[in-house]
Amino acid sequence: MRVTVLGTGAMGAGMAQSLLREDIEVTVWNRTVERSEPLADDGATVALDPTAAVADADVVVAMLFDAASTLELMATVLPAMKKDAVFVQCATVGVDGAARTAEVAAEHGVAFLDCPVLGTKAPAEQGKLVMLASGDPALRERVQPAFEAMAAKTIWVGDELGLGSKLKLVCNAWIATLAAAVGQSLALAKGLGVDQQLMLDAFDGAAAGSPYLQMKGKAIVESSFAPQFSVDGVRKDTGLIRDAIEAAGLSTVLVDGVRAAFDAASEAGHGDDDMAAVYFGY
Repeated sequence: MRVTVLGTGAMGAGMAQSLLREDIEVTVWNRTVERSEPLADDGATVALDPTAAVADADVVVAMLFDAASTLELMATVLPAMKKDAVFVQCATVGVDGAARTAEVAAEHGVAFLDCPVLGTKAPAEQGKLVMLASGDPALRERVQPAFEAMAAKTIWVGDELGLGSKLKLVCNAWIATLAAAVGQSLALAKGLGVDQQLMLDAFDGAAAGSPYLQMKGKAIVESSFAPQFSVDGVRKDTGLIRDAIEAAGLSTVLVDGVRAAFDAASEAGHGDDDMAAVYFGY
């Protein structure tokens, strides 16, 4: 199997590494070629041109920042893909973005799966993502080896394209809210003169605790904000989540507060830091 990964940021690079570990032939491309070059040491072919990158691929995995960048690249590479190749869109692009990417793929007659992922930098590197896939069931067997290399499991959300992206918004709404809540509580602890670690100790093993609380709380206590999923990435996603909530006729009161906290953290200079840095939004 030949797989091309378009976009080798923190997520795409990790996904490429996981594919390479399973002896899959991998070609990578990134707008900034320096981001792709380290993967050559792991055995990847580094392409300088996106059309050349996809020409011989059986599966093309796109992991870009947003819908705009994904659509722009699709317009370039889809005409260059071979007839039986599958394009797998893995970024968080929202409801409208998922619909537009599916439409563009259909216009070019390219087999397409809407498949955002759950997980951050470390799970991508470890092959432990969760694929949230939607699209034609006939394509499942063709992408299975690649998905098994990149993920701990694949959830096939449905045959209708876009359902994967909808589930991703549901999941990211929960994750963003948890991160914002952890930041708020630890900021409150500091404001009240309470040892922040004591909150983590209190919840360790408790029903209301979680590994996520311990992980993000530890990052805050230790001032360790190397990005797994950046503050600005969450800001982008919460905008998409708000659009979906509003379109569904639901209240946006919670997502508005969560988004405001991440906006404040970004304005304080932490946009590129890990989402735990939402702490600075308080």
